[in-house]
Amino acid sequence: MMPKEEIRKPLLRATQHPNASMSDPGSPVVGILGTGDFSRSLARRLVTSGFPVVVGSRNPKRCSSLFPEDVEVTSQHQAASQADLVFVAIHPEHYSTLGSLREALAGKAVVDVSNSTCLNRDGPSQAEQLAAMFPECSVVKGFNVISAWTLQTGPRDGSRQVLICGDSSQAKNSVFHICRSTGFHPVDMGTLSAARDIENTPLLLFPSWRLPALATLLLFLFFYLYNFLRDILHPYLFAGKYVFYKLPVETVNVTFPCVALVLLALVYAPGLLAAFLQLSRGTKYRLFPAWLDVWLRSRKQLGLCSFLCAALHAVYSLCLPMRKSARYKLLNAAFKQVKAGQEDSWVEEEVWRMELYLSVGILALGLLSLLAATSLPTVANSLNWREFSFIQSRLGYAALVMATLHALIYGWDRGLDPEQYRFYLPPPFLLVAVVPCGVLLARLGLALPCVARRLGRIRRGWEEKRHIRFTLPEDAGRSSMDDVSGV
Repeated sequence: MMPKEEIRKPLLRATQHPNASMSDPGSPVVGILGTGDFSRSLARRLVTSGFPVVVGSRNPKRCSSLFPEDVEVTSQHQAASQADLVFVAIHPEHYSTLGSLREALAGKAVVDVSNSTCLNRDGPSQAEQLAAMFPECSVVKGFNVISAWTLQTGPRDGSRQVLICGDSSQAKNSVFHICRSTGFHPVDMGTLSAARDIENTPLLLFPSWRLPALATLLLFLFFYLYNFLRDILHPYLFAGKYVFYKLPVETVNVTFPCVALVLLALVYAPGLLAAFLQLSRGTKYRLFPAWLDVWLRSRKQLGLCSFLCAALHAVYSLCLPMRKSARYKLLNAAFKQVKAGQEDSWVEEEVWRMELYLSVGILALGLLSLLAATSLPTVANSLNWREFSFIQSRLGYAALVMATLHALIYGWDRGLDPEQYRFYLPPPFLLVAVVPCGVLLARLGLALPCVARRLGRIRRGWEEKRHIRFTLPEDAGRSSMDDVSGV
């Protein structure tokens, strides 16, 4: 049998780009220290992008068969000496073995691609430790957020950005050039002091979604318990009706639209609060409170959570007639109608209510779908600011109006029925309409000519003299955000 290395080598050759051997004569020689998965994937990507590549290994003969034939595999010292720019693709605990390369790496850009195994909140970053070991080098942190698989298959929309930082602008520009040439998008994160945040990035799981996800969960639990008390527990205690079968589907279906509507209102509430705050202060140059700033930055995620709940409500509603309980109820109603000799059970008011309720709900879901689609980076990047603002602000408020009407038409005149106030609790459609109605009324207030004119002057830089002040250093890091009316 052939050795494993001999089996893998033809695969690497077969998947090689047809122009891989035609490297650009003006391209810098890129060195890679290490022969792991990331090193092999990076070497292939660089070769297919036209860069001459030399790989440094402690055992070149054994590892040469793992790389494309256009890649030179040699000793670490020779690779460091030949290369113009060096990627360090070894684990941080082995950095001490590179001490003999100090002279060969002097004056060169060294890219640290390592990642931490746990969050680093206090100590120096791995890139800073490498820079301390090689003070004559220009250490750059980058490519650690890109996986070996992404390097092999090519960048996708969700993994195109490469976070880069370093103290030398010349070294960073060299890494930027390599990054763009390989199909990725470099993002300058500043000096090497930002390396710790970059190293922590792959270890964070949806950091910007924690508050929206928690808000969605708490709202769901609240409305689910609220509907359980009114629709399940109250009939059981006071009428002896056992309707606990409604918990898995019907109660959930009533809960989702409540959550979706409140979340959608919470998307636009912070922008209105910020506008009233600017009006009361008479200036846009004072920073918002920290809690409002966090709320403003969570609007996109809140909107997507609202869309998720609305979409689930639509799916659950379509599945309602498929339930056995719904079929039994329909058969029982038909039997009672036949037994009573009633030929026509048509109720004009109920028909119109349901037709309007469904039509407005479909329009609201359609507008929410448009808002969610324009939140995707690929779609948002194709829109200019005016188009994006129109969809997220104007059409967003239209979606909020439609969703609120959907809830109110569902309630119709049942808010006047005393039997609907079980446990002295108002019907859900009345409770859930409080927040969106308040948001819409506040938006109408800001649309008044006298208010809108003053707010427009403030956002163009005008301010009352009594509000002029200097920004204190401790306020740094929070924005005043000129336009906060949209999503």
